[in-house]
Amino acid sequence: MSTGDFSGSESYLTDGDALRLLGNGRLEVAGRLVEASNLTLYCTVTLEGRSAACVYKPVRGERPLWDFPDGTLAAREVAAYEVSAATGWRIVPPTVYRDGPYGPGMCQLWVEPNREVDLVALVRSRNDPALRRMAVYDAVVNNADRKGGHLLPLRDGHIFGVDHGVCFAAEDKLRTVLWQWRGKPLLRESVRVLARLERDLDDGPLGRRLRELLTLREVTATWERVRRLLDTGVHPGPSGDWPAVPWPAI
Repeated sequence: MSTGDFSGSESYLTDGDALRLLGNGRLEVAGRLVEASNLTLYCTVTLEGRSAACVYKPVRGERPLWDFPDGTLAAREVAAYEVSAATGWRIVPPTVYRDGPYGPGMCQLWVEPNREVDLVALVRSRNDPALRRMAVYDAVVNNADRKGGHLLPLRDGHIFGVDHGVCFAAEDKLRTVLWQWRGKPLLRESVRVLARLERDLDDGPLGRRLRELLTLREVTATWERVRRLLDTGVHPGPSGDWPAVPWPAI
């Protein structure tokens, strides 16, 4: 796995360190993020003298949705991390599925963004390579809710994305603020990553891991979306069968 400096954690952590800390550390609730639609708790996680801030979303706090099965959002967040890790793009902060004070759920490393960045200007950017990678990633995971507020830009230029609970539907539900590359040819880097994902989803560790978190139909649909991107060679556009932009957009 790649390494990274996660702002908001107590010290430098590799992805592997972060996953071990999140999965095995003592989880203590410090507060609640009240603007979130599902129960989202701000916590500290501690293991062997090392601690970090994290977000914990218990399954029992998930609000029922008409278009996603109940009790599946936490697993979808973990699946989103697994795909992110497989791309090498580090779009999603380290995320695990674990038990906690309010039962099983997802636990994700807290990332403190650069709050000086204008999110409206960021989502309109056409020249940010990290944002363009995220647009490809969202097409792969079928992100139904890519708001501007789900982007976490760091001071070094890296951009994390969070809140992936409504991804991986078998039906086309791509809804995002990142449509500025629609119809544009995929960059060669993206084509290479997609080709690797196709193999990994077909008969590799990523496919096996996703089958633990999603339905077989959803995993197959993920492979089909990757195959479609490779066949067309371009960024997708809105389907017309689903609202193209989430509300609120930011």
